[in-house]
Amino acid sequence: MTLGRYLQANFFEPLAMPDTGFRIRDDQRERLAKVHARTPAGAVATDLEIPQAPEFEMGGGGLYSTVGDYLRFARMIMGDGVLDGVRVLAGPTVAVMSANAMGGLRCRTLKSAVPGSTNDVDFLDGWQWGLSFLINPDPLPTGRSAGSLAWAGLANSYYWIDPKKRVAGVYATQLLPFYDADAVALFGSFESEVYAMA
Repeated sequence: MTLGRYLQANFFEPLAMPDTGFRIRDDQRERLAKVHARTPAGAVATDLEIPQAPEFEMGGGGLYSTVGDYLRFARMIMGDGVLDGVRVLAGPTVAVMSANAMGGLRCRTLKSAVPGSTNDVDFLDGWQWGLSFLINPDPLPTGRSAGSLAWAGLANSYYWIDPKKRVAGVYATQLLPFYDADAVALFGSFESEVYAMA
């Protein structure tokens, strides 16, 4: 069974995530947001697209989705593997996925090897990795609790899951390079506003 078929049967269908998968259906293509690249002339649309017939379906990237679908995933993790009464992961599995896997080690600034695709990334300095998420060990000024979970996508897409305060958020742009200063600043404002309303 391919990874895509497994995820479809065990996660996307049970969690009612109809717009998530490794391939773009015809009915989705007209809603597909183009990836843009920041240039001196402004943001310019690119033809960047993940191959629709890849040699293999990657576990670390390659899914297409929507903010709504991804928020359902985040809510399931916040619910210890359950969303809307449907369990897709055992509680102990979510606990292992969410735990620090680095011991006393901490992340440091990541220097870009491909400046056209990503800037240096310094927000995670002092953070830790779990088996599935990036974990902030200290509270953030936005309101995010210590021990919250997060991840990011290359085109400046970010999400966080705060199990302590029961708050999760998804912020998605389609803009390169990664860790774009304007996109990150807007994400911080978005997160602060979500906590202000929580």
